[in-house]
Amino acid sequence: MSGAVPQMSDSGRIAIIAGNGALPDQVVACLQQGGRDHRVIAIRGEASDQVRRTAAIELGWGEIGRLYKFLERNGCEEILLIGGISKRPDAMSFLGDFGTLRRLPKILKALIGGDDSLLTKVIGLFEVEGYRVVGIRDVAKELLATQGIIGKHKPSEADLRDMKLALEATRRLGELDIGQAAVAVGGRVVALEGAEGTDAMLERCRDLRAIGRIRSRGAAGVLVKSAKPNQDLRVDLPAIGPRTIELAHAAGLAGVAVHAGNALVSEQELTLNKADELGLFVYGFDPDTQA
Repeated sequence: MSGAVPQMSDSGRIAIIAGNGALPDQVVACLQQGGRDHRVIAIRGEASDQVRRTAAIELGWGEIGRLYKFLERNGCEEILLIGGISKRPDAMSFLGDFGTLRRLPKILKALIGGDDSLLTKVIGLFEVEGYRVVGIRDVAKELLATQGIIGKHKPSEADLRDMKLALEATRRLGELDIGQAAVAVGGRVVALEGAEGTDAMLERCRDLRAIGRIRSRGAAGVLVKSAKPNQDLRVDLPAIGPRTIELAHAAGLAGVAVHAGNALVSEQELTLNKADELGLFVYGFDPDTQA
């Protein structure tokens, strides 16, 4: 898909389908500040206690029929999928109400393929029912990374070279729908993100440095997170948060670079304060000019 998002009106009620992590609460806060009418649907077993307390309804994977009834009853026109999913659901998870069973062939078809393919198919499941799926770029732009130096610290020329190299690595990863992140240190790509995710990749970098497989004088190297080529940016945007900064510091990196306008900075104030405190730069790049 091209990443283009259907046109949306500010007056339609939006349904927030919330997984885990801090982002659902942050998105809801942005909607409240902007006076946007919304309803929160917590995913059972994933949404935080805070989201569950404030949600209009909590549903499991086998309650797709109840989900669509809720959307219709509450006049929701648009849907935002936000938050993480700790465990990818399997076919058995969807054995539930009649509305789920009726749609089961389409659901099972959506489960086949990589994560990017899965998310694209999930969007299609909602669109075929007449709903518009929107993204954070449409409803909470203030959560996205801006271009240039975001925190107090500035990348060096060596950091910028590592950033360019890691960005090229993320392009290759994205073409294969493998991951969104890579680490380069001293002109060498030392880690690529796979199914384990960014945090585990950074822990691997920390361990490699500890045993001398990655060497540098002082902090060096850059973590780059970038949207995949042709990725549908309504879902699964690259994201960093306080934990990313902590792990990048533990791995001995000099900084973190993210796709400006297409990457989330979760818990922004805390994330940037931690980067400033630990001496890491945070940088928002434009991949077209960074290449």
